[in-house]
Amino acid sequence: MGVEGPFWRTIAVFRVASLVYAAALLVRADGYHRPVAAALVMGVMAAWTAVTIYAYAAPRLRGWPVLGADMLVTVGCLLATPYVQGPYQAGNLPITATWMGAPVIAWGVRHGPVAGAAGAAVVAGTDLWLRGIRDVSEFGLASVSVNGVVLLFFAGVLVGHVARLARRAEERVQRAVEIEAAGRERERLARGIHDSVLQVLALVQRRGAEIGGEAAELGRLAGEQEAALRELVTIEREPAAATGDCDLRPLLRAHGGAGVTVSTPATPLHMPAETARETAAAVAAALENVRRHCGESAHAWILAESEGGVVTVTVRDDGPGIAAGRLEEAAAAGRLGVAQSILGRVADLGGRVSITSAPGQGTEVELSVPAVRP
Repeated sequence: MGVEGPFWRTIAVFRVASLVYAAALLVRADGYHRPVAAALVMGVMAAWTAVTIYAYAAPRLRGWPVLGADMLVTVGCLLATPYVQGPYQAGNLPITATWMGAPVIAWGVRHGPVAGAAGAAVVAGTDLWLRGIRDVSEFGLASVSVNGVVLLFFAGVLVGHVARLARRAEERVQRAVEIEAAGRERERLARGIHDSVLQVLALVQRRGAEIGGEAAELGRLAGEQEAALRELVTIEREPAAATGDCDLRPLLRAHGGAGVTVSTPATPLHMPAETARETAAAVAAALENVRRHCGESAHAWILAESEGGVVTVTVRDDGPGIAAGRLEEAAAAGRLGVAQSILGRVADLGGRVSITSAPGQGTEVELSVPAVRP
């Protein structure tokens, strides 16, 4: 039933206890102007108490339709007070007595302190309107009506606030359980990969180097994949925050391997999840250009840092570099790998790209992306 279950059960107990209290007041009352009408109102209250106990026990029914109907029935019973009791008498409780506080508490539990305060305003306003200004002017802050208003607001706001805190605590506990379960599953998979795939790749690399020729090339590729996979299963992944942010570091470390060195700070690089994915995709496009144009023997370095709300990722290689005008020629020829996959992607994120290159001196691609939502 979740953390809200005890709140709704408490409301049910409060309704029943308040109904018994209102009935006891009716039995003991000597001056009720219309006792039969009072009994009918009490019957409506009893029937509605049963309905709400059933409705609020089902999470799918705890919406505004039932909450609104609860408030309307309560206000309707409260409005019957002058007809049932006759002329106002100082110190008398309405026929609903404390039963009228139930929808206020229900609103607060379901939608928080603001809704609880709104429910209290509706019920208290109705009660004050029925009594008129005389109760306040003649009896001051010690009057029954004013004290009731204060208690209603306290109940709605305080219970609503506590219910909201309880829901947040439940969400955090649930998230901690999910993170722990994911960590255990990750460890299990890592052990399985280490005992099978990584050992096979290491064997292929070793035997390929021993045989030489084309087998050596296969061994080298197997070694790169082994390093990349080992990095993937050993890095610590930062779970996504409740706000939808995630850590960019694991996404960058996934590109590490024999030919790619990744350097990231010790602290998380929090970014909106979509921004982090797009930034990592731009880095992947830059690495693909290194492999395509610099050859398999080229080495690349990835450096990530954050300053002033901007995350900067630099991809540098030791390839032959880019000749002057080469990028413009590629764009004119319809080869838009850099223009779209890197420049366009980062521009859509509100960032900028700086490409520095010279023949024989390698290439450096610097991606600067805002770490916060625009």
